Amino acid sequence: MKPPIIILTGPTAAGKTALSIRLAKAIGGEIISADSMQVYRHMDIGSAKITREEMEGVPHHLIDVLEPDEEFNVVTFQALAKKALEDIRRRGAIPIVTGGTGFYIQALLYDIDFKENEEESPIRRELEEFAREKGEEAPALLHRMLAEIDPESAAQIHANNVRRVIRAIEYYRLTGEKISLHNEAMRRKESPYNFLYYVIHMEREVLYERIDRRVDLMLENGLVEEVKALKAMGCHRGQTSMQGLGYKEILDYLEGRCSLEEAVYILKRDTRHFAKRQLTWFRRERDVRWLNLSEWENGLEGALAKILEDCKSAGIVLQ
Repeated sequence: MKPPIIILTGPTAAGKTALSIRLAKAIGGEIISADSMQVYRHMDIGSAKITREEMEGVPHHLIDVLEPDEEFNVVTFQALAKKALEDIRRRGAIPIVTGGTGFYIQALLYDIDFKENEEESPIRRELEEFAREKGEEAPALLHRMLAEIDPESAAQIHANNVRRVIRAIEYYRLTGEKISLHNEAMRRKESPYNFLYYVIHMEREVLYERIDRRVDLMLENGLVEEVKALKAMGCHRGQTSMQGLGYKEILDYLEGRCSLEEAVYILKRDTRHFAKRQLTWFRRERDVRWLNLSEWENGLEGALAKILEDCKSAGIVLQ
């Protein structure tokens, strides 16, 4: 029997957190966060991080485990999430992976091998030396280099993630194959899990209203002060953590690049665009079950009932 796992994802502000708590309490589950920002300490408001009160006693994993100056990427997520899965299974609980980073979910669900060759090659040494020589220009230059040989990987890897960019270039030079093609083959693998993969969905107008309200609430709760505190800690725009929505826009305001009103406008606009990209990603995924909240009068409760029904059909044991 494959071990069970439930994926609960969807665009930002769709209600993943509330539904995941209800589900975990109903089936005896523990939650693994598949969010690229909630992993960082001190970054609570801009990441819409779940609070202790909101957890309602449900164990959560991969939240507040790194400092903002530490690197976090899909390979790191995969390793931490697989360890969390083992711990949860040992306790006889059901893992529920919740978050909006589709690439992370895919990597875990299909156990994708990203060809992380730990043996340092002359090519890697050459690229790392190039990065040191170019300094601040290096991320853009290396990312352009990757885009020329493997545009698909360049679209998936942020320019500031220099280590991943270098590895992708190195893989191409060593093998003559795009690492994106290798990763695509890995995505066609059969999952080692007995899984149910859900995407929360709602009308676009409703989702966009929820996004705007969330941004307004972030400002009321002290987003500007949070970014000021991070800046005082030495955090800067070159770090992966500070590229997150909510942080780079407020940093622009604090550094005088725009007014607060402009920063908020850009944040709302870019968050809506991000939600649209998330939905595009999930539509391409295999074996996805869509939860359109408008189908049920009671919204999340109707979605929960549907998931519980599917769990019984899939042989996922309930508590």
